[in-house]
Amino acid sequence: MEQTDSAAPLLAGTILAFTPVPAQRKRADGWTPEIQTCFIRALEAMGSVGRGAKAVGMDRRSAYRLRERPGAESFAAAWDRALWMGRLRQFDYAMDRALNGVTTVRVLRGGAIDVSGGPDMDIVRAALREDSAPLKATKATI
Repeated sequence: MEQTDSAAPLLAGTILAFTPVPAQRKRADGWTPEIQTCFIRALEAMGSVGRGAKAVGMDRRSAYRLRERPGAESFAAAWDRALWMGRLRQFDYAMDRALNGVTTVRVLRGGAIDVSGGPDMDIVRAALREDSAPLKATKATI
């Protein structure tokens, strides 16, 4: 089945190209092909289903319901690839901050300025959590 909607050019020819899930009924606030495409792009950018759905004005549960509909196989495959890419991107950001640190500038009372540097440990911990996808893949291949 070939993708013929107006959102096709955004992902055409990429690893994230997919056939949109057919609409069960027409809704102005539903998962249009354009919203589906933007959601896949948001997954690739953020690595989070909840944040990706929120970015396109939808909620996480409706995204999972869309994924389970008949005819959603292509969408689900693009979702998996985009989520993996997004998680790798977030892991890369965390490792960059761990290795290179972050500069924090604070203005104190009386106009004094405090500049400090070092790793952003919150992001490092998030990247290294047990449920981190890249870490699991690394453990599985070792």
